[in-house]
Amino acid sequence: MADSAWTDNIILKVVNIVAYLLLAGSNIYNVAGPGYSSGKETYVTPASWVFYIWWLIHLLLFGFIIYQFYPAGKKTIIDGISWRFSFLLVLNAIYVNTWATHHYRVALIFALFVSSTVSHIYWIIKKHHQREQWPDELFIHLPFSLYHGWTLVLVILSIFEAFGVNALKHSPGVITKVLVFLALLFLESTSVAYAYSSEEGDLAGAIAIAWSLWAIFDQQRSDEFIHWSAFAFALLSLFSVAKALWSTISTHRGGGSILHDEERAPLVAG
Repeated sequence: MADSAWTDNIILKVVNIVAYLLLAGSNIYNVAGPGYSSGKETYVTPASWVFYIWWLIHLLLFGFIIYQFYPAGKKTIIDGISWRFSFLLVLNAIYVNTWATHHYRVALIFALFVSSTVSHIYWIIKKHHQREQWPDELFIHLPFSLYHGWTLVLVILSIFEAFGVNALKHSPGVITKVLVFLALLFLESTSVAYAYSSEEGDLAGAIAIAWSLWAIFDQQRSDEFIHWSAFAFALLSLFSVAKALWSTISTHRGGGSILHDEERAPLVAG
């Protein structure tokens, strides 16, 4: 069968481009434009540099948009992911705008929608569209692994923005400290689960979460317990990422895995 023309499914391809521009424009406007808002300061708010991850995701998704016009990319992006990508980006743009206008409880709802949609796309890619060449890894698997881990962080941040105390006005009570500790533990545990997952590509999701934990540690300096709890969990997350990365490098060098299959089994159900 001859390769499909770049104009096949052109309507969906154009909609994907428009949705991408909508998300990128929304993020740029709310970070650099007159509508900028730093959001509500809570006891899990990360340092502002954490949001640089959006620029990496945007860059990789730009490649995703270009790759959809190639037969290999069309197989996964158009035939597999289909309309879910544009739907995801519209949801994400709504989330960003509701967050920027301080409608935190509405933003939480859309953060959950975004996270579930990313998870669905992530599952489709992992289960039905294996890597066949390097653009599959770089423009499909990598951005959605990062996106998957990052949206989990956004959900946690949104929960505290919707229901947590304002860190600029209130000192953390015992309940707040316990909830922050549990949130950090959850993020670290998920990062470790990604790092040691038997499925390839989860390392990027682990890195996204580890990056966020370090940003929380950097920002949260007003309370010693929260500050050093974030440091401990960030360090554990970084250690698991480094160990998994070393295992991956050693596997490619030696043709075998350092860890047995049982040791690389997922720690949480995916």
